Amino acid sequence: MTDFNRSVLPVAVRSNGATPNPWWANAVVYQIYPRSFQDTNGDGIGDLKGITSRLDYLADLGVDVLWLSPVYRSPQDDNGYDISDYQDIDPLFGTLDDMDELLAEAHRRGLKIVMDLVVNHTSDEHAWFQASRDKDDPHADWYWWRPARPGHEPGTPGAEPNRWGSYFGGSAWQYDPKRGEYYLHQFSRKQPDLNWENPEVRKAVYRMMNWWMDRGIDGFRMDVITLISKHLDSHGRLPGEVDSELSEGEIGEEGYTDASPFCSDGPRLDEFLAEMRREVFEGREGYMNVGEAPGITPERNEFITDPAHKELDMLFLFDHVGVDQEGSKWNTVPFEVRNLRARLADQQEAVRNAGWASLFFCNHDQPRVVSRWGDDSDRESRELSAKAFGMLLHMHRGTPYIYEGEELGMTNAHFTKLDQYRDLEAINAYRQRVEEARCQSPESMMAALALIGRDNSRTPMQWDASRYAGFTAADAATEPWIGVNPNHVEINAAEEFDDPDSVYGFYKKLIAMRHGNATVATGEWNLVAADSEQVYSFTRTGGDDTILVMVNLTGRTARVPAEVARLLGNGVSESQVLLSTYDAVHGVKSIARGELARWEGVVIQL
Repeated sequence: MTDFNRSVLPVAVRSNGATPNPWWANAVVYQIYPRSFQDTNGDGIGDLKGITSRLDYLADLGVDVLWLSPVYRSPQDDNGYDISDYQDIDPLFGTLDDMDELLAEAHRRGLKIVMDLVVNHTSDEHAWFQASRDKDDPHADWYWWRPARPGHEPGTPGAEPNRWGSYFGGSAWQYDPKRGEYYLHQFSRKQPDLNWENPEVRKAVYRMMNWWMDRGIDGFRMDVITLISKHLDSHGRLPGEVDSELSEGEIGEEGYTDASPFCSDGPRLDEFLAEMRREVFEGREGYMNVGEAPGITPERNEFITDPAHKELDMLFLFDHVGVDQEGSKWNTVPFEVRNLRARLADQQEAVRNAGWASLFFCNHDQPRVVSRWGDDSDRESRELSAKAFGMLLHMHRGTPYIYEGEELGMTNAHFTKLDQYRDLEAINAYRQRVEEARCQSPESMMAALALIGRDNSRTPMQWDASRYAGFTAADAATEPWIGVNPNHVEINAAEEFDDPDSVYGFYKKLIAMRHGNATVATGEWNLVAADSEQVYSFTRTGGDDTILVMVNLTGRTARVPAEVARLLGNGVSESQVLLSTYDAVHGVKSIARGELARWEGVVIQL
């Protein structure tokens, strides 16, 4: 942890029932997407040396943990989430020596390093998978292999073991002529699912994890870890297989059934996570592990992150980032404050007595929140709405995550052509929905990609106003792997770094509050004014200390809710305003008028 500008939490304060108080209770995590962060060798792709070169920037921001998206050796079918060798660095990013240097330099600055780990699936180029293609090899049962359906020619439509669809489009089954069977891939066909039912698979995964922990990393963020346990019938058959006792459900608009109810939060998930904890983490100190958790409810989050159950420290839940989607991810609906509040409130209430929350709006799979739910149409609106959503997130109870560039108010890419996208999910979804299933118009699909496509968060980090935003040299022979957002001329770190009123300056204040105020770090959370259409309000309480947070999440003036007004009594003084998206004077005047300006948020000491 960084130890400058931080007060130590009193022993009496407990975040989630753990004793002593876990160090990550008042920590802030910064996610780095390595291929888009900093390129030092001019090949258009970010690298480990680039991250090392920017550590002073991250230390100045005040964050405590750096989470790196995958840098392992990979064919890069899904930008590194298809790993072919867990114990090597992909040459795109550098070498193991570069990784060791990054660890040493980060630790010297008090920064921890958490690596992204993908063990629900591997690359089809991983040695384990290649060996499993031989039915007589010891690895034969390391993946989900199944024969073609009886009466069908293997490899032809309809011969798949069941009708599951892949999250990246098409069937979730791929025929392998060498083995003469199909393998399951919930994501890309080059990402076959590991068979966690096989204890040898689990042992191999734990050995690899221990190898990295022994090398000095500080923990893992585990990709789709809640998909590792599949629902099977009493004979070990998957839903929809011939003679299976389990139905696979109805066929959807894209022509496939949905695998998620049968692969999310499976019957052995708790067993597997507890085993992982024993085999990798028990006896170690100072680590953090967080799991990406599709299909997990807030109530299950409480159980899995309860220290008494010894599974994971935190989970990423997704119900709150789906509030602008209906049915399909690509069917977008208008953002409403009440829907976001309801989902976040459920998450907060579920961990009131045990467990812990991860706080995020943005990451490598989510678009930029300022474009998605805020207003990036002009500079003032962008800065105000970026601060409003930043305040809302960071004042909740849990561990906040900042995605690279979020602290600058970086926006969506605003791509208008399909050939500008690099994301496999986006390209496959367009083909599946527009060209094959014809369940969405080209115009509607392009609008959805521009709003929520994953490449919106993957454009190069905007360091300065130069040709390639400082991500790579302005005279580099190779252009960045994906287009630089043209607005980098106005939105960049160099422009904001020394400006205390910038989005960057605001994020520094948010981080300092979490470090220095135990009530913000671990105090109780209580919702106020649950019915307001514009204002999201809550209190944070620790002992005799109470803080009120209220944020207008719209671009128009809002009335201060009556419940909030009662808490404020005769108004507030400037000294009570701990933080404002405008300034303390503006906040006091707004409250005196009984209203909040557009995107106005205030944190008030009651």
